[in-house]
Amino acid sequence: MGSEVNPFESLQEQIDEAAEYLDVDEGMLERLKNPERILETNLSVEMDDGSIEVFRAFRSQFNGDRGPYKGGIRYHPQVSRDEVKALSGWMVYKTATVGIPLGGGKGGIIIDPDDYSEDELERITRAFAKELTPIIGEDRDVPAPDVNTGQREMNWIKDTYETLENTTEPGVITGKDISSGGSEGRVEATGRSTVIAAREAFDYLDKDLEGATVAVQGYGNAGWISADLIDEMGANVVAVSDSSGGIYNEDGLDPVAAKDHKRETGSVVGFADADEEITNDELLQLDVDLLIPAALENAIDEEIAEGVQADVISEAANGPITPKGDDILEDKDVIIVPDILANAGGVTVSYFEWVQNRQRFYWDEETVNERLEDITVEQFWNLVEAYEEHDLPSLRVGAYVVAIQRVLDAAEQAGTWP
Repeated sequence: MGSEVNPFESLQEQIDEAAEYLDVDEGMLERLKNPERILETNLSVEMDDGSIEVFRAFRSQFNGDRGPYKGGIRYHPQVSRDEVKALSGWMVYKTATVGIPLGGGKGGIIIDPDDYSEDELERITRAFAKELTPIIGEDRDVPAPDVNTGQREMNWIKDTYETLENTTEPGVITGKDISSGGSEGRVEATGRSTVIAAREAFDYLDKDLEGATVAVQGYGNAGWISADLIDEMGANVVAVSDSSGGIYNEDGLDPVAAKDHKRETGSVVGFADADEEITNDELLQLDVDLLIPAALENAIDEEIAEGVQADVISEAANGPITPKGDDILEDKDVIIVPDILANAGGVTVSYFEWVQNRQRFYWDEETVNERLEDITVEQFWNLVEAYEEHDLPSLRVGAYVVAIQRVLDAAEQAGTWP
């Protein structure tokens, strides 16, 4: 797979391609392609044995023209400055694509959380929160969970911020536990928007989702929920995978049972109902109707793309296809629902959480899900309209054309500060 592809360069290529269809001057285009600021910090944290360990951490604030910076914090050994820049940029265009009044940010710590105790992770998280406190806030920058982080870490960050600032401000962060001000429907939101967008793509193509075969690469939160929800819609999930490998059964797999097996053993590999074990690369190239990449970026490079047989791809992960892979899939007439729409359910319900926190008035899960569906469906067809009206090469370019124009409009209306 194409892990050597620089994700920040991929983002910039995507922006450049879309800008060809827009009236944007060179200086503004450069502004749209680069972050406004980046925090890079070293966290010195005491371990359980009394030793001190240092962790490199980042927070990129890419663009705030449409509202406070918004984006997750991930804990992963592959976190890098360029990755965080790319992810914060994708978030700008994701929030713009779905039309919510937020900008884009992203953060991360270079760490394998499996190597540390819960107490150590709490101290690491609070150390990062202390560094973030001067630059975050419900009107400035609102972090959220991402890879290897969740409600626990968000609760720690909220508590650290509120303690240091001597305030109560639940809207400083989203993805919290319900009892700490979180929103109903947040945990399922990314997977939910991924399958809603896929359903609309099948409708656009006049294809039947009932009985359609589906493969899901990556079986974390977004992946397994996508599998479960698409199964409920009548599709047939035939393959799933995680970092250890994948499983396949042409007659279909039970997504919940596969998740239970992973919870018990650490991997989907070895699941009793699977006919065979396959690699992640083999899963990505299965002959299926729908492919859902739900792991990390750059999963489908040009080599993998040559073997992709899916008719539709709905991107639950951020940046799972490299630009060269995109070109190959475009030539093969694969319909790709881009990440900045497909997986935008997470940030959309984070926006709902932020709104509820500020109002101190909370919605039930049915209301959250209905509003998420309304936004996802409306913006999918807005994307299709741009795609057809401007005769664009792909839905991804359509999404960027829509998103960039919305950011441009906000920037131009605000004017240029001397």
